[in-house]
Amino acid sequence: MTLSMIAAIGKNNELGKDNGLIWRFPQDMKFFKSKTMGSTIVMGRKTFESLPHALPGRRNIVLTSNESFIADGAEICRSTNEIFDLCKGDNVFIIGGASVYRLFLPFAEKLYITEINAECAKADVFFPEFDKSLYNREILAVYKDNGIDFSHILYIKK
Repeated sequence: MTLSMIAAIGKNNELGKDNGLIWRFPQDMKFFKSKTMGSTIVMGRKTFESLPHALPGRRNIVLTSNESFIADGAEICRSTNEIFDLCKGDNVFIIGGASVYRLFLPFAEKLYITEINAECAKADVFFPEFDKSLYNREILAVYKDNGIDFSHILYIKK
């Protein structure tokens, strides 16, 4: 299994607010789709509920402890070990939320991070802090949208 993470974060690691994304840039949505298409995506229950439906062209897995949760178009897992067992040989992307990122960060080989040069004081979900010295950093693309600079960055574990 190849384990990667993909997230768009602000200057203070802001991920979201009110169970939704803070920023939506067309270039970032295309980047997310191009990276995750054909792969397995793993997310928490709240992230799945924030989507209009299971994401097409990808194997959707929801990690939740809620025994009664049903996710149309997605598989349900109750533990990280269950995900590791189910995804042997898969290209896996962790797509959120914060607690799922925290759980899998020690195992992730690659972090595809959209670094947004902006802040959101009302953010209520944050990407976990990580030691950037443990990774090689590669700038994949740089953009400006609506006056906001952002970059697609690939962190590869050394």
